[in-house]
Amino acid sequence: MQFWQSSFLCEGEHLFDMVKHCESAGFHGILVSDHLVHPEKQDSKYLYSADHKPPQFEDQTLWPEAWSLVGALAALTQKLHFCTNVYILPLRHPIEVAKSTGSLGYFSKGRVHLGVGAGWMKEEFDMMGVDFHTRGKRYDECIEVIRKLQAGKYVEHSGQFFKFPRIIMTPAPPTPVPILIGGTSDVALKRAARIGDGWVSPGGTIDEEIAILKTLDKLRREYGTHGKPFNSIVAVRVGNKPVTPSDIRRLEDAGATGYTVFPFPFTIGRGSTLAQKRAEIDRVAGELISKV
Repeated sequence: MQFWQSSFLCEGEHLFDMVKHCESAGFHGILVSDHLVHPEKQDSKYLYSADHKPPQFEDQTLWPEAWSLVGALAALTQKLHFCTNVYILPLRHPIEVAKSTGSLGYFSKGRVHLGVGAGWMKEEFDMMGVDFHTRGKRYDECIEVIRKLQAGKYVEHSGQFFKFPRIIMTPAPPTPVPILIGGTSDVALKRAARIGDGWVSPGGTIDEEIAILKTLDKLRREYGTHGKPFNSIVAVRVGNKPVTPSDIRRLEDAGATGYTVFPFPFTIGRGSTLAQKRAEIDRVAGELISKV
């Protein structure tokens, strides 16, 4: 099982030291969050909370530009992998995304993964002049374009939203950057099974995560993609009962390849010191990573 630490809500002054400590403790990777802006007035409904409000969104919540941050962290480390959880793909132009992630994949020697989602905050789409209501179709076409451009050869494309003549994009990553689909809706799970290189979870109970993994297995068999490599990064919401090695094994037996350690404010509380973050990383390494 690969262990991923979420970097969401980590204080900027702690982030680099935290990441280096994760690498030394045996973590596989770091998850990076994505939003362009935080609107003062917001009517959109968040999908993964009972009150439809995003957790811990405040005026001073840090939202670093994902690929700038990944580039800096990849240069700082030797073995850690990096994945967005999740990057709002249909909000962006796929040629730019292919360029950023492809270059990062090249220079990091394949340590970059593109975790993507459809997006829920309509205000961001409106500000970027992108139609919120066609984002699903744009999403699928974006994935197609990115994979074409990262093949390292001349390609062309003529689709509903994007069109270009024969072009080549360099540098190309060692292999096309893996694209993991986020979300738990029927549409998201079908997209993951149909065209994804994996799935990345927003979080749920152990039983909910196992049920989704079983659904993904069933869907992949139906779509004929079951024989292809597929990474599933699960996340278990923090509760009163800590996750145990046996819980991790249950998830792994159900098909999970990665496990997300939730952001520090959810595990050890808000305003933690760097020493407290290091201690929590060491706890996970000792109680989970070394035992599974």
